[in-house]
Amino acid sequence: MSENTKNKHLYRSDILYPELSYQIIGILFDVFSNLGHGYREIQYQKAIQIGLDSSGIAYKRELPVRINYKGRFLTTNYIDFLIEDKIILEIKQGGHFSKKDFEQTYNYLKVTSLKLGIVARFTRSGLKFQRVVNLY
Repeated sequence: MSENTKNKHLYRSDILYPELSYQIIGILFDVFSNLGHGYREIQYQKAIQIGLDSSGIAYKRELPVRINYKGRFLTTNYIDFLIEDKIILEIKQGGHFSKKDFEQTYNYLKVTSLKLGIVARFTRSGLKFQRVVNLY
């Protein structure tokens, strides 16, 4: 069995962008294992940027997203990372996930017409992450 055939069996077929998702999660775990908890979001973002740079994964950081209503501009929000023009990565620090974390990421997915977001939270008890899927 070739190496490619073996690797195909490692990924679930029901997960969007499985290989890229696993690479991103690997970078997040590497950042947490090296830094631990207690830093500010911006510091985790910089560390993730270093990890993405060294892995060769294309990304945009602090990507502005215009929020409109009935064709009129309301505000600009900023996505932490847009990875390979496919996956939104939002970074949070400390505590627990909140409904707001997921709503924010889901709204970014709707505005950009993307399908997958990952919300990562660096907590005292470890790295936590959840996928957010835009079904529309």
